[in-house]
Amino acid sequence: MAEASGPARSSTGFRLLLGLAAAVVALAGIRAVADIAGPAFLALTLTIAVSPLRVWLRRRGARPWVLVAVPLLTVLLLLVALVGSLVVSAAQLVALLPTYAAQYQRLLASIARGIDHLGITQEQVNSALSKLDPGALIGLVQGFLGGLLSIGSALILIALLLFGMSLDATVTHDAIRSLRASRPHMVEALSEFARGTCSYLIVSTVFGLIVAVLDAAALWIMGVPLPLLWGLLAFITNYIPNIGFVIGVIPPALLALLDSGPSTMVAVVVVYSVLNFVIQSVIQPKFVGESAGLSTTVTILSLLVWAYELGALGAILAVPLSAFARALLIDSDPAARWTTPLISGRLPGRPGRTPG
Repeated sequence: MAEASGPARSSTGFRLLLGLAAAVVALAGIRAVADIAGPAFLALTLTIAVSPLRVWLRRRGARPWVLVAVPLLTVLLLLVALVGSLVVSAAQLVALLPTYAAQYQRLLASIARGIDHLGITQEQVNSALSKLDPGALIGLVQGFLGGLLSIGSALILIALLLFGMSLDATVTHDAIRSLRASRPHMVEALSEFARGTCSYLIVSTVFGLIVAVLDAAALWIMGVPLPLLWGLLAFITNYIPNIGFVIGVIPPALLALLDSGPSTMVAVVVVYSVLNFVIQSVIQPKFVGESAGLSTTVTILSLLVWAYELGALGAILAVPLSAFARALLIDSDPAARWTTPLISGRLPGRPGRTPG
């Protein structure tokens, strides 16, 4: 018996190393075609998101063209509205930021006076500050928004993929169900991925809208410029697990500092922190439940990997992408099921918690 355990362990180790090597090659390939892979998975995710609408129409005997047109138009209208809002808001921000050049210089001078009391010479301070200018802040904000606006530049490709996936959605669903007898594990894994992803997207969207409205209202009351843009940013970053709140609060906090001073900046950070903790950390996880099936550590690693692979779009789709990889590589393979507790962060039969 002991003799048999050695080869078994060697086989498991070899499979693990082979899997890791294949993953590296696959990720390198995805990065090479990121301009196609990102929009393709976004289209797949959006097609899954409207699948309940398609099922509802099918149960009521809707014609085939209705099953294609209604979900497709719903997704396209929402996507165009989101991208259009981002374009208009980003243009307003680019026009507004240069007007704060004087405030920026005064802020730097104030910082220089403050750190001068720490024993740092004025020459060192001036040398460091001379390398900073308002254009750096503008470039940073434009770079982040540019990553989000890359969705708009690929809108035609996304629309074509959505059209094709909408045409094939019903047939693909029936084809997968027909494989239940011969490939039960694969069918169950893909079905669970679709259900979990749909639940995750619906809950994240609803709570993202709540957070966005409350954030925008608070910023408007405090007099922070462009509250609608920052509310939209809060909605988008709600899909980014763990660090989305931090990304969403930095731009309005910096703008509040330049526009109204440190007290308003602190107020923005406090309001965002309270809303994020109550809604995203206390209430939202109770509704999301086990939909993603990923532990906190795996979620953070997924965020880093997919952001590196696909940029801002990868960060937003990190959870669905990792859930899809889990469905294909682990849930569909009985020999790999032993890794499930390590990936999900929970023991079998115990409830989990989806990262928000």
